[in-house]
Amino acid sequence: MLLKSLDARSYVFLVVLAVFAAAVPILNLTQAPGTALHVPNYMVALFGKYLCYALLALSVDLIWGYAGILSLGHGAFFALGGYAMGMHLMREIGPRGVYGNPELPDFMVFLNYQELPWFWLGFDMFWFAALMAMVVPGLLAFVFGFLAFRSRVTGVYLSIITQAMTYALLLAFFRNDMGFGGNNGLTDFKDVLGFDLQAPETRAGLFVASAIALALGYLVCRVVVASRAGKILVSIRDSESRARFLGYRVEGYKLFVFTLSAMLAGVAGALYVPQVGIINPGEFAPANSIEIVIWVAVGGRGLLVGAVVGAILVNAAKTLFTGILPDYWLFALGALFIGVTLFLPKGVLGGLPFMQGGFRSGKGSPQAKPAE
Repeated sequence: MLLKSLDARSYVFLVVLAVFAAAVPILNLTQAPGTALHVPNYMVALFGKYLCYALLALSVDLIWGYAGILSLGHGAFFALGGYAMGMHLMREIGPRGVYGNPELPDFMVFLNYQELPWFWLGFDMFWFAALMAMVVPGLLAFVFGFLAFRSRVTGVYLSIITQAMTYALLLAFFRNDMGFGGNNGLTDFKDVLGFDLQAPETRAGLFVASAIALALGYLVCRVVVASRAGKILVSIRDSESRARFLGYRVEGYKLFVFTLSAMLAGVAGALYVPQVGIINPGEFAPANSIEIVIWVAVGGRGLLVGAVVGAILVNAAKTLFTGILPDYWLFALGALFIGVTLFLPKGVLGGLPFMQGGFRSGKGSPQAKPAE
């Protein structure tokens, strides 16, 4: 099933990703600093962050490009995965915190917590935190999707309530009494699985882990979209009422892919946090979720690889642009989105001849249609 779901583009993408995942750590750890081939430590973390964003964009393309579900709240699932990992990293600090309390994180001591809240229990174990990084976003998506899809909320109305969801979480996590660090969030992490987060070897390991997660996420998405369920999702995207009339349980298919997408976003958030060293309520900001949609649109909706390329291109441009003209980045991002919409409606990759393919023949992805 897996091999049958892969096309030529998939093999090229996976090979390029494997070469990139191997080359960056090797050039970082084996080449002397200052030499032409050396990759600095900060670049390793930056590339790792890009890969996490690529996985996040992939999760959005799965539901938007193939099922027609435009979510403007996917940043919430990303942030929840990040908080799950951040809670583990805070528990790992132990007595090395400012207040030296082995049981309570520093912000809880500062806020006069007397004991660890019940929802922090278990996060001293890495496997539990990793599991929660998928379960919590997936559970939220399942409950939200069940209520929304059962009520047949679609189109712009669904987009609006997903944005309302992430904004509500933003307000909730800003509160100090929520037990997640308030507006400061979680930070000052020391190590993960006993490895110093500042060590070059640890950064390289996290980068490789992000590349592996992206590859696995891509494979999962390819299996879904190339399966019978994937073809039904495309039919739902193109004409939901007709798919329902033919007897398909539209709500079940949409709920499945929405939940899976949220879990992928949670994994991306969990890998993102140890590489950037902080997670705070700002990750829930609705503007972040809108930006994810722009990544997918720029790269090419309904291609999977396009979402990855779009995320990397836009964030690389953001890094360069904010270093030169930081006050004008949002204007540049808006202009980029408008330009792509007008002149490249299929995205950067979608308009290329070799990216065209027939979904019905199994040799390509469905071509994206304008959002309804």
